[in-house]
Amino acid sequence: MFEELIEKASVKISTVRAIIKTNDRLRRIVSRDSLNQQQLEENPEFAALIEVIPSEKEWEIYDRCAVVTRLYAIYERFVEDLISDWLRLMPELVPRYSALGEKIQNTHREGIGRLLIDIKKNRFQHLSVEKVVQGLSCGITENGKYELLPEAFLLHEQNLRKEVLETVLKNAGIDEAWKWIINHKEVKYFVEEVRGSQNSAEGELKQLVDYRNKAAHGSADEILGIQELLDLADFVEALCKSLADLVTYNIILRQIDRGLVREIGKITEWFKKPQAGVAKVKEVTLTVEERVFLVLFNDELSYCYSAKIESIKVNDISHNHVEITSEEEVGLKFDRDARIGLTIYVTKSNQVD
Repeated sequence: MFEELIEKASVKISTVRAIIKTNDRLRRIVSRDSLNQQQLEENPEFAALIEVIPSEKEWEIYDRCAVVTRLYAIYERFVEDLISDWLRLMPELVPRYSALGEKIQNTHREGIGRLLIDIKKNRFQHLSVEKVVQGLSCGITENGKYELLPEAFLLHEQNLRKEVLETVLKNAGIDEAWKWIINHKEVKYFVEEVRGSQNSAEGELKQLVDYRNKAAHGSADEILGIQELLDLADFVEALCKSLADLVTYNIILRQIDRGLVREIGKITEWFKKPQAGVAKVKEVTLTVEERVFLVLFNDELSYCYSAKIESIKVNDISHNHVEITSEEEVGLKFDRDARIGLTIYVTKSNQVD
């Protein structure tokens, strides 16, 4: 659902990884011990480069500062863009402002008040008083479509550590954020496989923020190894993916409340290699190429992906389109991995009358 946001963040993170590797290789190439006189004479650019390169330690410290600053900026921008998209969708998900819930309404009103006070600051030059108050006015009076201005929810001044991240999301109507994050497939893999469970997701995020703050204040004097920097990039990417799935899950919950999405069954068998399995489904029409949502949220795993159906089998016979009127086992192949226990959700249009 937020594929474009994830793709943009992934491209930026991939660029950071490439620069980490490029600078490491460049340091090796221009090392004064690795180039002989003949090579310098044959390529004067090497000689000119060697004259201006900093010491290896200062170069590595600079890389560390640049990488952690950039990675934190990618993470923070992703969170703000994700919450902004979520808030813009809210009038469609919850048409009545009064039904939003006390927490999100209070945050909205307080945020509007702060915006009106600070409206002349440079960061809010794109806003007008009319723009700031219009969405709230429509919500309170129910005269027209309300709007949740993202700027009213993104007034935090602190770094997005665990507690601050949870608060920002909760203020926007998204609960249990950290429980979701630590149980997300990508984050669990990083903590358990990359870190060997020697650190937690909270610890990783705290470390990133601490590194970033030291870099910003010029107090970074510790060199981080190439692999450590690459691992930080992997963690930020996993964190962003977990957040996108969290917001997707919350969208589905609100669509269920409105009858726009419904549960049709669960995956009972799964085979990783063909990315296919068996699901018990009922009262639904399914078509090859259509998309469904695969969801699970408990104390051990959080999972919420959109998946495209690539093939359908009933009684070992392939179909492009099936209509299920009672509970039945259906073979389904998706364009991505899944697992036993996932609940399948479809849009209301798939319902069998």
